[in-house]
Amino acid sequence: MTPTTSNQNTNASSEVTAPDGTNDGTNESGQVDLQPEDPSDDEPTSTETAAPPLLYHINKAYNVVPNDDTVNKKVVLLTFDDGPKEKEMIDGLIDTLDKHQAKAIFFVNGYRVKAHPELLQLIHERGQIIGNHSWDHIDLKKEPAAKMRKQIEDVQNIVKETIGEAPRFFRPPFGSGNDTTHQIADDNELIYMTWSNGSLDWDSKNKNKPEAVIANVLEQLHAGSNILMHELPWTVEALDELLTQLEQKGYGFVDPRTIGPAPEPADAESPKKL
Repeated sequence: MTPTTSNQNTNASSEVTAPDGTNDGTNESGQVDLQPEDPSDDEPTSTETAAPPLLYHINKAYNVVPNDDTVNKKVVLLTFDDGPKEKEMIDGLIDTLDKHQAKAIFFVNGYRVKAHPELLQLIHERGQIIGNHSWDHIDLKKEPAAKMRKQIEDVQNIVKETIGEAPRFFRPPFGSGNDTTHQIADDNELIYMTWSNGSLDWDSKNKNKPEAVIANVLEQLHAGSNILMHELPWTVEALDELLTQLEQKGYGFVDPRTIGPAPEPADAESPKKL
């Protein structure tokens, strides 16, 4: 996404068919041969791991906030917009994320997914998280509700068709939305966010300047920074040094899978007894 501002606080079962042949499973005496039970039959066949617990939420300033005081608040969220573009850049970004044991949200556009579904599959298969960034990367706030809904829901559909699951996160292009945008996101159980730390990697003055990308992020750095970056060559080049400096400053990287809806506020008063 090309923002208008640099910082916006806004056992599956399987059937087994018997092989063809004359052997009907009986022995010479006419009795059925009983095969010993395979103890592994009771073992789960799924290779999926349990989802991590929900520890964080996105607040109204689009920062990442712990759900309680026991959770580390000195963290950042890494995000990349406007993809999927090119395999080389995606692999470069994810190689660095893997080096730092970090996860990120890749906010994708529907028209790019349609053109290169294999790149979406690549991001997913390499363990990163997919977000919804609208179909055409247009200013949704300027569109009627029906078109806005289509821009969002068509991405939900194509991502689910491609990787088997729909996005959980939504970021409007340019950070531009309104009450209707929020409602459509809610209707699709999407967590809405813009950002709170802009790398300005999209700005032409920072083209081919990875050091500028790093400086912009560090200048705005704070606990819970929701960092906006893009699939760009100089961002790929900057990422390893950026993550190294963040680690040296004591910051951790939020796993987006641990981000959920904001917890319900506790009642101000206990119910009065009659």
